[in-house]
Amino acid sequence: MRVLGIDPGLTRCGVGVVDVRADRTAALVEVTVIRTPADMPLEQRLLAVGTGIDELLDAHRPDVVAIERVFAQHNLRTVMGVAQVSGVALHAAARRGLRVALHTPSEVKAAITGYGAADKKQVQTMVARILGLAEVPKPADAADALAIAICHAWRGSPAADGGAGGGGAGGAAQTPAQAAWLAAERSARTSGVPRRLAR
Repeated sequence: MRVLGIDPGLTRCGVGVVDVRADRTAALVEVTVIRTPADMPLEQRLLAVGTGIDELLDAHRPDVVAIERVFAQHNLRTVMGVAQVSGVALHAAARRGLRVALHTPSEVKAAITGYGAADKKQVQTMVARILGLAEVPKPADAADALAIAICHAWRGSPAADGGAGGGGAGGAAQTPAQAAWLAAERSARTSGVPRRLAR
C-alpha cells in the first residue's frame, strides 16, 4: 500500500509518502514540507499548497491519502489555516478518486509508539526507526506527515481490526501498539478529539 500522509498547515504543510507491505515493513518514498510566507495573500498561499499537493499526488500516485484530523483549539487563526489546507487536500484527493482517511494525533501516536500520549520526540524517533533512516526527518512537520501515513497503513492489519482485548482475523493477538491505537480510536469517538501534535 502506498500512502500519502499530510500534516496540514498554512505556513508549513508536511507531506510524506511511504510504501507499506503486508508484513508491516515500511519504506520512505518521499518527504517534504510545502511552505508559504505569512505576508502572501491567503488565496495565493492556498493555491501554492494545493499545487504542491497536486504535484506529489501525480508524481507518486498513492492508494490512499491520510490527513491529520482538524479540531478546535484556542488559536483560532492557526486552526482556520489547518482547516483550509485540509480542505484543499481533500479536494485534491477527491478529484483523483482517492480514498481519504482522517486520524487524530493520539491515534497516530498510539500506532507509531504504542502510547497515545507519547511526546513529539518519541514519535519522530520511532518514525526514523520504522523507516530505517539514519536521522529523524526535519522539520517536525515532515516527521508528522510520515507518522500519519504509517498509522493509516498499519491500522488496516488484521490484528488492528479486531475487537477490544481480542485478535483480528485468524485470531492473531494484538500487539501493544495495536491495542493502544484501538483505545485511542475509541477515546476519540466517545470523548471528543484530542489536541494536535504540538508544534
